Amino acid sequence: MADNVASLFRGTAAHSPSMAALARESDGVGPIDFCIPCNPYFPTPGMFDELAGRLREIITYYPSSADTITAELCALLQLPPSCVAMGNGSTELITWIDHLLVRESLAIPVPTFGRWTDQPMETGKRVDMFPLMESNGFALDPAQYIEFIRARGTRVAVICNPNNPDGGFLSRRAVVNFMDQLQDLDLIVIDESFLEFADAENDPSVVEEAVLRPNVIVLRSLGKNFGLHGIRFGYLVANPALAGKIRSMLPKWNLNSFAETVVFMLKEHGAEYMESLHLVRRDRLDMARQLSALPGLTVYPSQGNFLFVRLPVGAEGTVVRDRLLSEHRILVRECGNKIGSSSRFLRLVVRPETDVRRLVSGMEQVLYGSRRGAAVPELGTGTNYSSGTAAVDRLISETNGVGMPLAAQAAAMPSLPPAQTWPGPAPAQAPTGMPGLVPAPAPAAAMMPPQQQPAARMPAPAPPHQQPMPAVAQMPNVAQMPGVAQMQPAPQMQPAAQMMPQAPQMSAVAQMAQMAQAAQAQAQRQQAPIPAVAQAPSPAAQAQARSMQPPPQVPAMPAMAPAPAAGLGQTGMPGLRNRGLTAAQVRGRTEPEPAPAPQPTGWPAAGAMYNQVG
Repeated sequence: MADNVASLFRGTAAHSPSMAALARESDGVGPIDFCIPCNPYFPTPGMFDELAGRLREIITYYPSSADTITAELCALLQLPPSCVAMGNGSTELITWIDHLLVRESLAIPVPTFGRWTDQPMETGKRVDMFPLMESNGFALDPAQYIEFIRARGTRVAVICNPNNPDGGFLSRRAVVNFMDQLQDLDLIVIDESFLEFADAENDPSVVEEAVLRPNVIVLRSLGKNFGLHGIRFGYLVANPALAGKIRSMLPKWNLNSFAETVVFMLKEHGAEYMESLHLVRRDRLDMARQLSALPGLTVYPSQGNFLFVRLPVGAEGTVVRDRLLSEHRILVRECGNKIGSSSRFLRLVVRPETDVRRLVSGMEQVLYGSRRGAAVPELGTGTNYSSGTAAVDRLISETNGVGMPLAAQAAAMPSLPPAQTWPGPAPAQAPTGMPGLVPAPAPAAAMMPPQQQPAARMPAPAPPHQQPMPAVAQMPNVAQMPGVAQMQPAPQMQPAAQMMPQAPQMSAVAQMAQMAQAAQAQAQRQQAPIPAVAQAPSPAAQAQARSMQPPPQVPAMPAMAPAPAAGLGQTGMPGLRNRGLTAAQVRGRTEPEPAPAPQPTGWPAAGAMYNQVG
């Protein structure tokens, strides 16, 4: 069974095989699905019962026209029907956007949803792919994207917000500014297919802006949000001219009876729908925390109903995918066939806690062996990669993404504590040449003028434990700390006077006595007291006094995790750390969490249908 299922993945292009195909190849019983981004809490069981009771009627008769179904949806979302076009899934709308509105070129950040790259190429358009950098956590910089569009002379620009597969999110202000900067383009598409799952701000949609602009389309999906991928329905919002142009090309009955039934049921289930979004957001936070505890696994902040994760060094995504399926009956999305990604990345759909515990347990066994924390095997030279950026993935695996061979990197870095990494003896001595740390200050005598340095011969170097080291190398009880990124400054080092020959102290005492006598004589001559600071010590005395003071304390290491070698913990990528994470980290926020809004009483409008619960 596992071999047959794995062959289905190898036979697909930029997408996953259908669940029907997977069920046929697995004796009719499908696996736990962490692959297809579906809302697991909607429709409610009662809604499914109602659909089942009306099955004969639904599949026997023609649906109403698309205009009738669209009018009902617009009444629900408080949108003008002239500004909306409904399609048989968002992919049908992407197809018509390409045929009717994309003339020569289209720009899209990658990795992203495959139809935005494949569809224009299938019709001979130039697709300008703007790479989202792993070193930046796959975050989209709108200013750099605009510069890329201008340099390429692209006429159509697309942003997926949140982006699939990484879940990257742009604020409403950033998207509006992006549209303002590109008013002269033929078309701007903002794909908000996963925006209902976002909670980074209260009103992130730009549908109201799209209605007022001549060159903007907002694309929305209903199947993903409602947990009904099998019912192919989605819609776009644009000014009446753009929406009408798309709508005029669609078949009169392009929406089926299931879509009509669900749309007309929705007005009675607005509260349940909003509660389902709240549950998905809660599960996303919990799932990210559990996954981020796995050694070497990077979890990137997401605003979708999925998480983008990078496997530890040496783990091959297709092998992990196939073993999870064959040994644990868990289906995950390996992203080697996505342009801009590689087989070292997985997209994991947010699911309830019971399923997540099974996923985490399965990944522990596949990645680390029978015991948690076992080392991930090194990447072999004969490893077979799936499609995607395989060469880049190999380079990242060999250099850990920082341009330094892993062997040299391991020699230049201290090991992490046993509680945070895989088992192994602690190093006897941490290296002093770790890149990025501030070197220990030189002894005071070394900074003295040559004529004032002690004449005595320097002793042999002190034992290693007495040498000045970077703060991170001297930290005691590291295993009790939550992670490298939270290390505190090391205890104060020994004064320089204990690590080098002492200068004769008599000269300093004599000089201080002479200064006191001179001050007293001067005071007697002037018959007035002189403050002790009125006459500064001589330069020689100052240098002598400095030699008796301990050197300044070594600054603490900046709060960032160094990129580890194979077998170490998680790298310093801008994902989540092994120590856990906060809600703000998962959501990609830097400002405080917003206060929860009151529970809605009815179905929300399109421009304000987010974050009403939780």
